[in-house]
Amino acid sequence: MAKKKAKKAPAKKATKKPAKKAAKKPASKAKARKPAAKKSASKKAAPKGADSGFHPTHSHLKEGSAAPSFTLMTDEGKMVSLSDFVGKNVVLYFYPKDMTPGCTIEACDFRDARESFERFNTVVLGVSKDSVESHRKFKEKYHLNFPLLSDEDGKVCEAYGVWQQKQFMGREFMGIVRTTFIIGPNGKIKRVYPEVHVNGHSAQVAQDLAA
Repeated sequence: MAKKKAKKAPAKKATKKPAKKAAKKPASKAKARKPAAKKSASKKAAPKGADSGFHPTHSHLKEGSAAPSFTLMTDEGKMVSLSDFVGKNVVLYFYPKDMTPGCTIEACDFRDARESFERFNTVVLGVSKDSVESHRKFKEKYHLNFPLLSDEDGKVCEAYGVWQQKQFMGREFMGIVRTTFIIGPNGKIKRVYPEVHVNGHSAQVAQDLAA
C-alpha cells in the first residue's frame, strides 16, 4: 500500500506547472504593448516635421536657350511638333493634372485670353502627363480652344526640367512643377515663369508678349 501512495506524489507536482505558465502570460502581454505605444507616439510626432507646401527647384532652361524640340499627341489624336510653329510665339505651359482646381483655373484663363494671344501671333499649348483621352474630356468639359499635349512617358517634361521632386505634408514624390515658357519665332526661349501661381497668370503672359 505504501508503494501506491508514493506513485501519486508526482501528480501533485504537475499541478504546479499551469500556475507558472499563467504567471508568464501577463509578462508577454506587457511586452507586446510596448511596441504599440512607440507606434502611436511616432504617428503623433510626424505632423511636427511636415512641410507646409511644395519646394521644387527651377527649370534648368534660361531665357535665350534653344527650346528643346518635341513631338507629342494632342487631345484630338494628332501629332504636333514644336517645329510646326516656326515664325510664331509659342506659350508652352506645363501643368500637373487635368480636372484639378488649379489646372482648371489656369486652362480657362488661357482660353478666355485667346484674342490677346492671337493679336501677338502666339499659340498656346498645354502639356501634362495625362492621357489623350483624359485631355479630350478636360478640353470638352471646359470648352478649351487650344491643344493639350500628352507627355505620358514624361520625356518632354524632363527635357524642360519641370519633372522634379516635391515635398508636401512630409511626403516626397516626383511631379510636374507648374511652369510656363514663351518660345519665340526663332525657337529660343524668351521668358520662363517658374512655380506659376494660376490667378492672373495668363494676363501676365499676354502683357509680357505685348512689351
